[in-house]
Amino acid sequence: MRSIDKSISVIFMVVFTAWLLCSCSTTRRLEEGEVLYTGLKKVEYVTDSATRLSSDLKEEIHDNVFVAPNNYWKLLNWHYPFPLGLWVYNNWPNPEKGFRHWLYEKLAADPVLLSDVRPEVRTKMAEQTLQNNGYFRGKATYTLYPSKSNKRKASVGYTVYPGPAFRFGKFEYLPDTSQVNTLINSIAERDGYLRSGKQYSVDSLSAARIRITNELRTRGYYYFTPDFIEYLADTVATPGEIQMRMVLGSNMPKSVIEPYRTGKVRIYIDRPNHRSRQEPDTIELPRMTIIRQMPTRLRKGTVSGNVTFRPGKIFSVRDMDRTQSYLSRLGIFSSVSINAIADTTSAARLLDVDVFCTLDKPLEASIEVNASSKSNSYLGPGITLGLTNRNIFGGGEQLAVKLTGSYEWQTGSSNKGGVFNSYEVSLTTSLSFPRLLAPRFIPRRRRQINWTRFSINADLLNRPHYFKMAQFNMGMSYDWLATRHVNMSFTPLKLTYTKLMHTTHDFDSIMAANPAVAQSFMSQFIPQMQYSYVYDRQFGRDNRLNFSFTVQEAGNLFWSIYQLAGKHGEKTLFGTPFAQFVKGQTQLVYSYRTGPGDSWLVTRAAVGAAHAYGNSSQVPYAEQFYCGGANSVRAFTVRSLGPGSYRPPHATSSDYFDQTGTFKFEANMEYRFPIAGPLHGALFLDAGNVWLLKEDPQRPGGKLKASTFLKDLALGTGLGLRVDIGMLVVRGDLGIGIHAPYDTGKRGYYNMTSFGKSLAFHLAIGYPF
Repeated sequence: MRSIDKSISVIFMVVFTAWLLCSCSTTRRLEEGEVLYTGLKKVEYVTDSATRLSSDLKEEIHDNVFVAPNNYWKLLNWHYPFPLGLWVYNNWPNPEKGFRHWLYEKLAADPVLLSDVRPEVRTKMAEQTLQNNGYFRGKATYTLYPSKSNKRKASVGYTVYPGPAFRFGKFEYLPDTSQVNTLINSIAERDGYLRSGKQYSVDSLSAARIRITNELRTRGYYYFTPDFIEYLADTVATPGEIQMRMVLGSNMPKSVIEPYRTGKVRIYIDRPNHRSRQEPDTIELPRMTIIRQMPTRLRKGTVSGNVTFRPGKIFSVRDMDRTQSYLSRLGIFSSVSINAIADTTSAARLLDVDVFCTLDKPLEASIEVNASSKSNSYLGPGITLGLTNRNIFGGGEQLAVKLTGSYEWQTGSSNKGGVFNSYEVSLTTSLSFPRLLAPRFIPRRRRQINWTRFSINADLLNRPHYFKMAQFNMGMSYDWLATRHVNMSFTPLKLTYTKLMHTTHDFDSIMAANPAVAQSFMSQFIPQMQYSYVYDRQFGRDNRLNFSFTVQEAGNLFWSIYQLAGKHGEKTLFGTPFAQFVKGQTQLVYSYRTGPGDSWLVTRAAVGAAHAYGNSSQVPYAEQFYCGGANSVRAFTVRSLGPGSYRPPHATSSDYFDQTGTFKFEANMEYRFPIAGPLHGALFLDAGNVWLLKEDPQRPGGKLKASTFLKDLALGTGLGLRVDIGMLVVRGDLGIGIHAPYDTGKRGYYNMTSFGKSLAFHLAIGYPF
């Protein structure tokens, strides 16, 4: 009874406080004739059937007339009903000092008055925006809406009459009297905006001037600026049209109308925190002069190969941008700057180029600390210690050593015997060359950095109550940009050795019950070769396509050598069997912008298959596919689906060893939309599963069959929140199961046992695809 009375009292106090705040006067201290502004009531557009305002123009007009009232939360665009700041301003005294003065200053809010908003000025701003976008007869008016309960409060509504939009009639270019005029005309004629029929827009005209200027600056007119191009408009000659003429400004110097060529190219290379008293070393090359402070470990070809200027060539700003980009991308300079200076000593029109580069400190140490929360209830911290020499041989080569350790523990109903630890320790050493150490017939973009990498890795993984596994691998790979939109990667050799160092009785029992899974865990060598292809392209501003596929094989080369040598049966490498399989996977992601803002509809389809043969009966466990998790079917936890309709009888949060497959299909659709600032939302629909290409009696229903394919697809939907700050995206997705491919005991397509048990939450970094 006491608890009920206490609850009623709390509710009464909350209601009474809210009533008190609302009922206290928020206009008591206003001067005579002043009116408290309570917000923008509406913006109404009165147009005929032929006039359609763009959403961008409406947004600009809204920005012209909108003023935030008191008690307004900008992040949520919410005018909340409790004017605490106004109540304090009107009803509290403000002592000169002390705690009450400090509290008053923190809580009080000066009233936003109608005289501060100045709606008559804002209508003029809206009319100017209309004129800037071609609505020369546009008008805007405003209306006050006094509060019914308090005449000293009022909101403002605006009515906009755009009128007809004026379009270009005849567009007259420059007279063809000089080389620069002819060039400007040719650029303007190719421009998609500067032509008859286009709607007048100040911003679009300015953007066209900038496009013309940028093109001229790549043709030797380095000192040309957009201000030198002017437009003359006549709105009287033809009603409803604007006759346009392009002219060059009278203030344009004569020196601007002739193109420049590249003169001398000088590269200055300074050491970090330079204090050396040694004379700089000067190297004369056919196309440039390199002046570097000594001692400096830097091969001359490293710099000269990334400078695109050529003496005597037409000077181009594009060469400045490319040179700065190429040199910065090497990763060995802390700063790169380029100056162009007119050569006044030569009769020819030449621009000398000075490139200033400051070498960065070659050694870089890093410490990365992170905390992970996994869908199988594992929690724990991780740390990575790294040491990198970014210029070990003087050509931008990078030698990196990384030591990574992570510690995880698992608690909950699935925990066997209380808290227990899981840890992983790995040591990786890599040597990367910023060029392809490969035959020149391989297509590549010469001005892009292409990498040749050598790596060695050792990894120790401990899974509590199950196994301890060691893995060693070494490999070599090429990464290069074949065309503007195509990235390729080729690994001619990657040799991996896996060994189970310790197993438990529980793990042995699971393996004994499923020999096929046990074969995938056997200690073995995996000699691989792999090729990857990625096509990534943006079509306009509203469409993007990403297509990738990877194909890899293991053991075929060694198997062929043994066959030629006459050895049959199981073949070994250093006394240990090696795996033999082929594997391929492909993915297609298409993104479409659905509106003027940052709203996207993103679709994805992924297929993968792996097949073991010859020296192996099963694909190694690490190379098999799994489904579920933060980047897959998000209504299900990782490795909790498949293969097919199979469901392990011992299904717990950590017994996922037999829920992998050799065929995978996933399809996803996600609608991404902005909410406020960096906060974005998402609605998604996921489908997918894994299957076996070979029959396994221990996993019934796991084989891929056309007759049961659709029924075996897990289906889920859900929603998510993302914080996108550009370089980092933190994502939280809540998946809701619709259909499970296994028998749940419920009939019908929707076969989830309960809504609560159909939920899965995932916290991840980055977008899922």
